[in-house]
Amino acid sequence: MFTGIIEEVGSVVRIEHGDGDARLVVRGPLVTSDAHLGDSIAVSGVCLTVTDLPGDGTFGADVMPESLRRTALGDLAAGSPVNLERALAVGGRYGGHVVQGHVDGVGAILHRTPGPRWDEVEIAIEPELARYVAEKGSIAVSGISLTVTHVSDEAFGVSLIPTTLEATTLGTLGPGDRVNLEVDVLAKYTERLLETSGALQERAQR
Repeated sequence: MFTGIIEEVGSVVRIEHGDGDARLVVRGPLVTSDAHLGDSIAVSGVCLTVTDLPGDGTFGADVMPESLRRTALGDLAAGSPVNLERALAVGGRYGGHVVQGHVDGVGAILHRTPGPRWDEVEIAIEPELARYVAEKGSIAVSGISLTVTHVSDEAFGVSLIPTTLEATTLGTLGPGDRVNLEVDVLAKYTERLLETSGALQERAQR
């Protein structure tokens, strides 16, 4: 479980594509400082399991075909910056929202409007995901917990404060760049419970 508060921007050392899967090596001195094999680290919003720790500030992880299909990890190359966050420790502060690291889909930045100290960004989203997004609700964009400023069936907006601009990859992305999206899991559970409740009521009335 993560919170969407990025700890550091790391960089891809290399990505080796296999038969539908990939092997990713990432440099992240902070997130590897206390890491162990088997730990979870979110890489631009994708929960990956640490499979290699050579002790030089890097870690290795395997990326399964499902992750490559659903995320923008396949766009990465050596030198690409990535947002990194360790799994939440018991007793840690919950600064963002519930982020699982299970990406629901990929969006693309449509517009970026600079402000005096912040940027307004609009991001495309598929209609089947847009139904889980609400104004003033939370969404994870490439692993970053953000508050939604407006939403339609095809796009949503977020405001990027100076800290987000300086400390995450969103500070340098522009129109056309792809980002990983994870909607609020609470919205999905609510929908599922309502569907189940409706089905049970329908059965009871037969």
